[in-house]
Amino acid sequence: MSLGLRFTKYQAAGNDFILMDARDPATRQKILSLSRAEIAKICDRRFGIGADGLILLLAHPDYDFEMKNYNSDGGECSMCGNGGRSLVHFAQALGLNKKDYRFLATDGPHEAKIEGSLVHLKMQDVPSVVPTPLGATFNTGSPHLIRKVNQLMAIDVVSEGRMIRNSPLFMPGGINVNFIEEIDGQLFIRTYERGVEDETLSCGTGVIAAALTMNEAKGFTSIQARGGMLSVKFEKNGSGFKDIWLIGPAEKTFEGTIN
Repeated sequence: MSLGLRFTKYQAAGNDFILMDARDPATRQKILSLSRAEIAKICDRRFGIGADGLILLLAHPDYDFEMKNYNSDGGECSMCGNGGRSLVHFAQALGLNKKDYRFLATDGPHEAKIEGSLVHLKMQDVPSVVPTPLGATFNTGSPHLIRKVNQLMAIDVVSEGRMIRNSPLFMPGGINVNFIEEIDGQLFIRTYERGVEDETLSCGTGVIAAALTMNEAKGFTSIQARGGMLSVKFEKNGSGFKDIWLIGPAEKTFEGTIN
């Protein structure tokens, strides 16, 4: 595979991504012509660059940019909160310096801003919580299930998460599965992500779902994932939630060319 594509690697609370600037039409066409298998190979941690996903920065006539993202299995995926925050930081590094950003993603328009080391990303409203026999579910840009557990670090997240992700309750698309536990006033989370089909060190849309689960009763705004701390701000809106912001760090780790 001789692509000659420039990439930048980012991590956001341990959730890592391969970012590519595809605003140039020729580059856009070259990347969008990649097969699912080729994208999966690029994301492979042994035979490629290695990441939870690939994200493209595209030009858009009505927004600062457009976000297009793929899971590490090569398939197009729903909104990724940490990926969106990483892409905003990437856009700034490319010279798109703005006080407030507006970009288009798979679930619609988003706003964002950078303050110091933190990237703030506004998410779509969540109209309601849907209870299921396995736990509360939310659509926070991606579908998430929240399960409260004891001894979070002892949970086999991959085995239990995969079983729930593939439950007939959530077919055909499946669902992301988040296990949470409150310890000494701090909320902790571990996430099994569909499309990655493994535990990730953090998941922005999963952290939002966890915050909405707990904040309604206890006012949590910060959540500790295995890869770092993320914060969520929002307003209650009847049976749903609005003005939701995901806040946390995003940093470039390295860059290169894949041939």
